[in-house]
Amino acid sequence: MSRGSMSGERGPEDREARARDTGAGERDSDKEPSRSREGHRGGTFVSFRYRDFRLLWTGAFVSNLGTWIHNTALLWQVKEWTGSNSWVGVVNLASFLPIFLFILWSGSLADRLDRRRLIMTTQTLMMIGALALGVYVSLGFSSLAWIICITAFMGTAFVFNFPAWRAIIPDLVPGEHLLNGVALDAAQFNLARSVGPMLGSVILAVWGAATAFYVNALSFLAVIFAVAAMKTRTPRLSPRSGVWEEMVTGIRYVLTHAWSRNLLILLSVTSFFGFSFVVTLPGLARDVLHRGSEGLGMLLGAIGLGAFLGAPLVTFLRTYWREKTIIKLSALSFGLFVIAMALCRNLWICLILGVANGVSGLMLSSVINAVLQARVERGMRGRIMSMYILVFQGIYPLGGLFYGFLSDATSVPFALLVGGSLCVAVGVVAAAFPSLLREVSSRAGATPVPLPGGDD
Repeated sequence: MSRGSMSGERGPEDREARARDTGAGERDSDKEPSRSREGHRGGTFVSFRYRDFRLLWTGAFVSNLGTWIHNTALLWQVKEWTGSNSWVGVVNLASFLPIFLFILWSGSLADRLDRRRLIMTTQTLMMIGALALGVYVSLGFSSLAWIICITAFMGTAFVFNFPAWRAIIPDLVPGEHLLNGVALDAAQFNLARSVGPMLGSVILAVWGAATAFYVNALSFLAVIFAVAAMKTRTPRLSPRSGVWEEMVTGIRYVLTHAWSRNLLILLSVTSFFGFSFVVTLPGLARDVLHRGSEGLGMLLGAIGLGAFLGAPLVTFLRTYWREKTIIKLSALSFGLFVIAMALCRNLWICLILGVANGVSGLMLSSVINAVLQARVERGMRGRIMSMYILVFQGIYPLGGLFYGFLSDATSVPFALLVGGSLCVAVGVVAAAFPSLLREVSSRAGATPVPLPGGDD
């Protein structure tokens, strides 16, 4: 089914519409990237050529800025109320537990419904949740049960938003720039992550947590208006089967293709033992580095800054290295930087390590994201992204509980040392057994891998 052209526009979008429909560009899994820099043609910010990508990027940046202000205030407030790393992990889990319940269903809906409308609806629901949390705290209530319920409501809306969000990127940029589009989309999230926590710590110190939640609620308007202004059509597809059958098809697709299965296993282990280490940051800031909320904001900001810097770096490295090489090196380096943070007792050194950690984490997740989307057809992208989110964001809060309980039972540095060591082990296994990632490439084959049973 055609994705549709930009209404009333001419330019790169129209000339490359057919290429975007299939997600196909010139790909070759057996050769090194061309030294002519074909994949890098147009520069580090080539995806900004496309109007609707610019709109989505800008609106998302403002919204994510509010989200990180919200998250910083929430995690610190819970730590202050309870003094427990475990409770921080529980509240964090409430944001992501709905992933286990609904993510496969939401991935199917992202393939069946108009993705723009789905994104606007779910963003509106998250805005209502943030507003409700602000009102609740403003009234002087502090029951963790209600805070967990509101957080879970926002997490549920997020679950139905995220597959559609990820799957809409190939609708906005041509196939040969997909990795760039994915990396820049991740960059705006992480730029917000670098600035938002610092703003959140200021807002928290001066005005309190309720104000941070109100700011987040207001920020959702930016992305709602941006998506409403987009001209790219994202029409619903005519389903060939029921939702349950489509969910089973998506699972079967992943299980029967070794390249996707191995990527998701690698990402799941790194997410559980690596990305979830952010749950320890309130404890690292207060108990190890002996800092206040500004220390937490600086640590979160450093990781976000690193991830922002990683976006142009991964686009550049793709012109010289295969995706599988980037994945191996980034998985290994990510674990090493977590170990280094476990041994660090100086805030400024920890900030440097946080930047490096953000770079490697962004490179790992964005390359895996791009490969998964490039190798499937449009009608499967929502479901493949639901699998990606399940192992990335779904396993992440479970890892947060692991870190929370282990750091309470021992110490924050010991928990980081254990998690980082296991991430290093994953990188070593990926490097020692090249066959695990043999077929991993966003340029693999002339066309995307078809759906099981001939669906498209």
